Amino acid sequence: MTNPQSTGDQDVVDILVADHQQVETLFVELETRQGTPEYRRQLVDVMIAELVRHAVAEEAYVYPTARKTLPDGDEIAEREIAEHADAERTMKELESVDPSDPRFDELIAHLTSTIRHHVREEEGELFPRLRAATAREELVELADKVTAVKEIAPTRPHPSLPDHPPANKILAPGAGLVDRLRDALRGRPTSMSELREQQKR
Repeated sequence: MTNPQSTGDQDVVDILVADHQQVETLFVELETRQGTPEYRRQLVDVMIAELVRHAVAEEAYVYPTARKTLPDGDEIAEREIAEHADAERTMKELESVDPSDPRFDELIAHLTSTIRHHVREEEGELFPRLRAATAREELVELADKVTAVKEIAPTRPHPSLPDHPPANKILAPGAGLVDRLRDALRGRPTSMSELREQQKR
């Protein structure tokens, strides 16, 4: 889900839908319950990192745009943020559960259900309405901002961090730096490309 290059003519919805598709691929693989416990742990770590970066980007730029452009934008944004918070609590719990524990798959199932519901809402309601109510140039500019913020966003759940601007924009990069240092020290993959590299070694 991270790409330091310019998004070109993609708009923010294109970027976010691609994120959703990438996470769905991870969900499907996890649901097969195939692979070693270590590999499944790594898949979950990648999934968590992808979901956290995506949520941080939406909370920093997408939901504020919804508040500004849609008549019921405040209500939609608060509902989406509440769903993020529920998912983040599950991810925090999942981080500390061993893959051999039956709760591991239970938590994955709960998280998968929560995120799939969230994705249906966004792709079925929020995203089409944002495109209809927001200038194309602004949506393309938002794509660049979302892509940039994902580069510095946390890779682990932080349920206590603020989820509304401006505090989230100020604190997220610091948490992201700490997360990336911890990830590097522990060899924790945060993308599928990193996981594939580890599998080759």
